[in-house]
Amino acid sequence: MTIKKLHYFTGITLSIFVGFHLLNHLYSLFGPNAHIELMQKLRVVYRNVFVETILLLALLLQISSGIKLFLKKRKRVSGFFDRLQIWTGLYLAFFLIIHLGAIFTGRFILNLDTNFYFGVAGLNTFPLNLFFIPYYSLAIISFFGHISAVHDKKIKRTLLGINPNKQSYFILIIGMLLTIIILYGLTNGFRGLEIPMEYNLFSHNYE
Repeated sequence: MTIKKLHYFTGITLSIFVGFHLLNHLYSLFGPNAHIELMQKLRVVYRNVFVETILLLALLLQISSGIKLFLKKRKRVSGFFDRLQIWTGLYLAFFLIIHLGAIFTGRFILNLDTNFYFGVAGLNTFPLNLFFIPYYSLAIISFFGHISAVHDKKIKRTLLGINPNKQSYFILIIGMLLTIIILYGLTNGFRGLEIPMEYNLFSHNYE
């Protein structure tokens, strides 16, 4: 299997998981308890040794193959979606490395349940939210941007009277709108949330 095909198939695997993950984040619109309740149900599917191993392997292969493809293609790209594909891919690799490290640190070092509050602590703590809001926003936009760029290359059929190029722009716009909606939910309408002490990033009380 070529690096390109490996990257494509691991990307599909991770996209399925990310899709459910973003759906989970949309539930934050109904409050933290609704988010956590749905997460507990989804964890029945993905939080076991077998599925987590597959996801971790797919993630590592996706990052390594993506970086190789970026280094190979970065000087030979032309057009908006070509550039969008390689730069969103690079940002996603950066994000996933940090995100995975944070999850492992929370679970295995700090002994925290990496639930809703673990994820949103930085988004709702000033001045850290000045970093975390654009950091998370760019990750979601990059995810949809990457999909829209791949769609522009792979799909050549008109759908519902919309040509493939416009479909790709539509995917990107939907991603931007969902980013605003998700961040709205995760920050209680940008007013901030009360974070439990054990998840407070300024607290060292992790016993």
